[in-house]
Amino acid sequence: MSEAKKRGRRHFTSGQKLAIVRDHLVGRRPISDISDEHGVKPSQVYQWQKQLFEQGEAAFERGERPPSSRKIAALENQLAAKDRVIARLAELAIDPFPTPGLAPKR
Repeated sequence: MSEAKKRGRRHFTSGQKLAIVRDHLVGRRPISDISDEHGVKPSQVYQWQKQLFEQGEAAFERGERPPSSRKIAALENQLAAKDRVIARLAELAIDPFPTPGLAPKR
């Protein structure tokens, strides 16, 4: 049985993956050499490279929050506004005429 099979599946951190892809792109080393060195298939290095290019835009965003966090913030604002409305309605239900003299005439 080969050593790779004995070892089981290897897990690389995002920093390790970036370093491997950078070694190919910046160091201009062949992927076959890099994959042999790190014990991964060349297709895996190509997959990491593809992920880097697809998600690379995030590295250049300035102070922008991801769409999901913007959506969460908007929903939190809506919830806070609804809480204020409910609190005000509860106040009115407890004391429907908070100022003397505003009671309807009968």
